[in-house]
Amino acid sequence: MNKRNQWPVLPIVAGLASGLLTGCGSETGDSGGAGSSVVMGMSDDVLATDPASGYDPGSWLLFNNVFQSLLSFPKGAVEPQPEAAKECTFTDSQAKVYRCTLQDGLTFSNGDPLTSKDVKFSFDRMLKINDSAGPAIMFPMLESVETPDEKTVVFRLNVPDATFPSKIASGAGSIVDHRQYDANGLRKDYKAVGSGPYKLDSFGDDEAVFSLNPHYKGTAETKNSGVTLKFFHGNQSALKKALLDDEVDIAYRGLTAGDISDIEKQDDTKGVEVIEGSSAEVQHLVFNMHDPVAGKLGVRKAIAHLIDRDALIKNVYRGTATPLYSIIPAGIVGHNTAFFDTYGARPSRAKAAAALHAAGINGKVKLTLWSTPSRYGPATDQELKAIAGQLNDSGLFDADVKSVAFDQYEKDIAKGKYGVYVKGWVPDYPDADNFTAPFFGKGNVLSNNYRNTTITGSLIPSTAAQSDRAATDGDFGRLQNIVADELPVLPVWQAKQYAVTRDGVYGLEYCLDASTVFRFWELSKS
Repeated sequence: MNKRNQWPVLPIVAGLASGLLTGCGSETGDSGGAGSSVVMGMSDDVLATDPASGYDPGSWLLFNNVFQSLLSFPKGAVEPQPEAAKECTFTDSQAKVYRCTLQDGLTFSNGDPLTSKDVKFSFDRMLKINDSAGPAIMFPMLESVETPDEKTVVFRLNVPDATFPSKIASGAGSIVDHRQYDANGLRKDYKAVGSGPYKLDSFGDDEAVFSLNPHYKGTAETKNSGVTLKFFHGNQSALKKALLDDEVDIAYRGLTAGDISDIEKQDDTKGVEVIEGSSAEVQHLVFNMHDPVAGKLGVRKAIAHLIDRDALIKNVYRGTATPLYSIIPAGIVGHNTAFFDTYGARPSRAKAAAALHAAGINGKVKLTLWSTPSRYGPATDQELKAIAGQLNDSGLFDADVKSVAFDQYEKDIAKGKYGVYVKGWVPDYPDADNFTAPFFGKGNVLSNNYRNTTITGSLIPSTAAQSDRAATDGDFGRLQNIVADELPVLPVWQAKQYAVTRDGVYGLEYCLDASTVFRFWELSKS
């Protein structure tokens, strides 16, 4: 979930899982909202309630519960299925015309009927507003949206895109009521009118309150009577205290690696359970290819030969992540180990020195690693300092770390001021395309001046057009190998996924899977 040029927060507590999680037992709540209300805390903020703007994990959590998309990801699934739509299909062999037929009797939470006019309005509006912090950047292929009748929507694409169904199944495909939203501007009142299983009753600085939408018609079966979402604004210690003091039922997104480790070790911490799963959240070092230092391939190769991922995972992340040796993370079709194969798992000073020598670099390399303190997780500064220490211990580098607030960080990256900087990514949908096209395709969101015509002209278009996603392995493997050789980025870690819950709260294992959708309706409380 990502906000091109505005990347998502990456705490080591939540994100995607590549499969169903274990822990917290099986849900026991009744369907139809008969259960109790659930209180959930997270340290992230929800930056928007308008789907034309929000492109961050917190906002998409709201969208996925308040709004419907034509398709959705059922629990445990990585292939989208009909939701507001009765059926959707490509009607041509090129994957350029996509037709959906709406369900009968769809209604927004305010009682207004939902028709194809609302679907077209939602996509046209998003693209017209084109908010810099919104999801419009996901749809450069969308040429037009047609509505032959009230139940039919036809999307015409300017290039083949077999991943289009996954894109419209994400928060970016949220359908809004055309009567309630301005076609030319964002909603400013922090209210929301959707047709999802929940309605937004109130939204304030410290909490958002959701109740069941009595007009909802879709696949979700609600197991609670409502959800209150409490915001801790990056204060991990306050979130941990609220959980242990029984002020929240669930802590989601924001506990530190140390918090997770401490809670897991405390057998006497009664009434609290840690739920762990794998994740497709990733973090990379990014190299500015125009930088006078980081722009030199020998420097980048030396860093790749010196970084010790295992030490970072052990000492900084306390085992709450795994080393990443690929652009496409484990659990996603197309994953390979190109960086492991090219640079190995163990640091090698000799190979790093050889890479510098081959580039004509003989003295110590002076380098600044740029960080931002919380946007990509509470341990990011510590991690970058540890990496600088690894480089300096080799005797080949004189590296330091500077950390700036995220707003300034993004502006400086866009201006090319940094040579090496950290970026994290939570995908919009569970497909290798979402780990490659944004970074190495046209409109590179990394702002690192990397271009490769084989990737942009051949590999990305061919993988996008392939409806059999398993058949893309070869091209994605070639793409990853090119990136490992040219080193515009260096993968560092892939997150594990954690949430912490009080006893008597069920369903978390159905909220944390590879789809990135957190399903309020699966939560129950006894």
